[in-house]
Amino acid sequence: MLTDADLKAVRDAGLIDDAKLAEIDTFLRARQGPGATAPRFDLTHVLWYAGALIVMGAMGLFTNEAFNRMGGWALAACGVAYAIVFLAAGHMLWRNRSLRIPAGLLIAVAVAMTPLVVYGVQDGLDLWKYALGDPGQYKNFFPYVNGSWIYMEIGTVIAAAIAVWRYPFPFILMLAAVALWFLSMDLALWFTRDPGNYYDFPIRRLVSLYFGLGMIAIAWSVDILRRRGPDFAFWLHIFGVMAFWGGMTFADSSTELMKFVYCLINIGMIGLSLFLNRRIYAVFGAIGVATYLGYLASEVFKEVIMFSFALSAIGLAVIGLGLLINRNRARIMAATDALVPQSLAWLRPEHARAIR
Repeated sequence: MLTDADLKAVRDAGLIDDAKLAEIDTFLRARQGPGATAPRFDLTHVLWYAGALIVMGAMGLFTNEAFNRMGGWALAACGVAYAIVFLAAGHMLWRNRSLRIPAGLLIAVAVAMTPLVVYGVQDGLDLWKYALGDPGQYKNFFPYVNGSWIYMEIGTVIAAAIAVWRYPFPFILMLAAVALWFLSMDLALWFTRDPGNYYDFPIRRLVSLYFGLGMIAIAWSVDILRRRGPDFAFWLHIFGVMAFWGGMTFADSSTELMKFVYCLINIGMIGLSLFLNRRIYAVFGAIGVATYLGYLASEVFKEVIMFSFALSAIGLAVIGLGLLINRNRARIMAATDALVPQSLAWLRPEHARAIR
């Protein structure tokens, strides 16, 4: 898959001129389809995303007791007002294709107001008695599991689905993924109705692990089925890997065999990153392998002085492998195409295949 840097390198090598570069760039952008916003991050993008996350946090994680004293209807009205303002601003900016990222982020902030609005309505109508009891203040929605949050999570998923249908901006799906992750936790509490058991960390860890696997499967399916337009699978892959890897990493592996299996799974994630052309798997896989090697250094071989030097050499080798893969990515993708049997070729997304 050619990037802007690849095209500029071809131009700088004298193989094409500026006019041809512009023509190719226009063709590739048109091929992506309307509304395409390829994920890339420079300082401007970091500031845009950071600003959106700060607003979401201000209305969520950092909602204080004084804010909650406004009462349910006041909270709902505040959430609706925020949503209308951000949605209107996002809709206005969306018309300008060069401002699709800040526009999409503003719309995502509007979607993020959904749980606040639902919470306010539930509180105002005293509907907690139909759930699993009063879950407390709205700020508890983020750190605490509670079966009464389910309506807020369902509402957020519905709002995100409507928003991404009208404004095809992939980051909005990240909000839906987070809400679904919360939903998976809270549904377990809803059906068990036994908070004493559910708050055991191993059960919550397993829920996260299996949810992450499911999210990865969904993202993989989106990659295969959707070949044009915005990269909707991007954020789904990221959140799926985070949920799965976190649940796996914090497992209580009591035997050396299980710890070694953990290392093998992380190595497999690095291989999967080449198969799917998704770097996020390589990032977490490399961290997992480093975690296992660090465990060996601190526990198993802590008395062996030379192991520290060997571990340093392994670390340098991993860095070198990363540089090698980055420099020869196109050749590696072509080799992978040749090695993958035809019966499994359909599992590779189109963007992961070599340019022919």
